[in-house]
Amino acid sequence: MTPDALVEFCLSLPQAIETFPFGEETSVFKTSGNGRIFALTALANEPLTVSLKCDPEESRALREELPQHITPGYHLNKKHWITVVLDGHVDDELVEQLLRDSHALVRPKVPRGRAS
Repeated sequence: MTPDALVEFCLSLPQAIETFPFGEETSVFKTSGNGRIFALTALANEPLTVSLKCDPEESRALREELPQHITPGYHLNKKHWITVVLDGHVDDELVEQLLRDSHALVRPKVPRGRAS
């Protein structure tokens, strides 16, 4: 996955916005409804990596399956965040699903309709 493809995919998710609270070198993707972060990346880094929120059980399984390419979140809560190396060893489809899942974990909840 290229830096441009990563940005494009993140911004395609509902209510997703790109911010730069840590400086121009770090893209932080949040949901506009509640401002919660679902992905962080330094687009100029080689290799490109993305940190994202992940269910703890899934995180453990992924890290065991791909230990060289999926690690505990860099400078983040190691239980709830992972860092994925985007050097071609992790399928783009898996990266996209992980980004969707991360987004789903933080997106604003839709209020339930009131019963009539």
